[in-house]
Formats: sequence, C-alpha cells, structure tokens
Amino acid sequence: MKRTDRLFDLIQILRDGRLHRASEIAARLAVSERTIWRDMATLMSSGMPVEGERGVGYILRAPITLPPMMLNAQEIEALRLGIRLVAEGADPTLARAARALAAKIASVTPAPPEGDDDLFVFTGHETSRASPHLPIIRKAIKGHERLTITYIDPRGTETHSDIRPLHLSFAGRVYALTAYCEARGDFRDFRVDRLVSVTPTDEVFPQEPGRTLADYRARQALSAAAD
Repeated sequence: MKRTDRLFDLIQILRDGRLHRASEIAARLAVSERTIWRDMATLMSSGMPVEGERGVGYILRAPITLPPMMLNAQEIEALRLGIRLVAEGADPTLARAARALAAKIASVTPAPPEGDDDLFVFTGHETSRASPHLPIIRKAIKGHERLTITYIDPRGTETHSDIRPLHLSFAGRVYALTAYCEARGDFRDFRVDRLVSVTPTDEVFPQEPGRTLADYRARQALSAAAD
C-alpha cells in the first residue's frame, strides 16, 4: 500500500471520534506499530487535529470534512480565483495551504476551460516585506497573545510597543494590523510592511471592555455616522 493511501485510510479510521490504539490500527492495515507511529506524527505535523501518543492511542478531536455541496460553474470559478490569489500571495503558510486545497478541488471538479488560468498576482515590495510577519501575527490574533513590535512610522521614527493584535486586513498591496497599543492606551493601525520585528510574548491578554475588536468597530461605525 502506498503511504498516501495509508494516510487516507488512517483518517477514515479516526473519523469515528473514538480512541484507537496503534496496535489495533496496525493490525487493520497490516503494517507495524512503528509505521503507525510515524504516520500519526506526519498527520499531526501537517495540522490534522489528531491527539495521542505511543502506548495510549490516537483520536481525532475535530471534523476534517465539509458536508456535501453542489457548486455551479460561477461558484467554482470564484473558488478557484480566490485560492489562486492566496496561493500567490505573500503569506507563506496560507500559500502552502491554498496550493494543497487547489489540488483537492482539482481532483473532484472538471478542468477549467483553456485560458481561464491567465491570472497574475503582483504582490509588490509591500507584501514581500510583510510576509515574514504574517504567520506570527495570525497565530497571535487567534491565540489572543500579546506581541512586542518594532515599527517605523511614516516619518521614519522607530518605535517599540507592546500590543494586543486584533485584526489583519489587506487592501491593494498593503497589509494592515489593527491592535490595541498598551503604551498609548488606545487602538492603532500598523502597516505590516513597516514592522521591523514582531516578537511573541507567550502572554495571553484578557478580553477587557473597551479594548476588543468589537469596541474598535463600534468606534469606527460612530465615526462614519458622524461624517
């Protein structure tokens, strides 16, 4: 059995949500326990929500499949276009994920008509400078983790700040980070391409009133209404 086929079979076994011992899985797939250990390590490192260890067993903690759905030609075209933009974008982690997703979609959908692949993405210097920081920022936003940053403002002044990262947006060729700046005691938007360094602190910040993304958006809405 090819390793890719075996990994697929492993996922199917784990989809029932129960704990499975390596010896049980090895017997079902007619391989050694050591092979199962290696394969499980591969699944975990690839981002699959698999938990467990040798001598205990393995379990899938979250669903990894989408419910069946029907897409029309325009919806498939929109999906391919979005994936292509991400795959050729500046964020290396999302780019790899987009390429993997494109391969999965290509295996179950018709090939695009000739000429539909003529899409070019020009990232520019701004996105290239931002790309090393994007995985760290996205992880910190998801985990509510404070970051220490060094930033060059439009006047060329270097500043150092502890921030609560709240939201990452992209407009044109520029990534912007919305954050709550601890030193200023207020919200602030940073251009990611002007960040010199981004350092995780391993410190989780609390969701305090007046310092959340919802508070920031409420303030923006009030400002827009006033205009």
